[in-house]
Amino acid sequence: MHAEQQLWRTEKYRVMYYSQAHYNQIRHMMRDGCTVEELQQTINEALTLTPTDGSRSNALQHMWGYFKKQTTDEQKARYIKLLEEKQWGALRAYLATLAQQCNVVYLQQSTILQQD
Repeated sequence: MHAEQQLWRTEKYRVMYYSQAHYNQIRHMMRDGCTVEELQQTINEALTLTPTDGSRSNALQHMWGYFKKQTTDEQKARYIKLLEEKQWGALRAYLATLAQQCNVVYLQQSTILQQD
């Protein structure tokens, strides 16, 4: 895997969490070819923004998709409650726990789930 692909793999959901526009921009950059430096600069730009409730919700719902068929009704209810209450930090921590429990390596490696 190229360095750009590896970087994007780990930062994808964090960028989406902060900025859907930057996420879309990077998708095009990756398709058209970019350097690690160009990619990192665009990621850094996204991370300077204040995430909206919509961008947060969108990213977390994308990540939830990895679990929705593996979770219990109780786990789903907890996810929905945290999402509805906009408890973003608690929801990220919960998804990190589920990534460990369900052994979803892709998400375990995602920087958004490694944040405090």
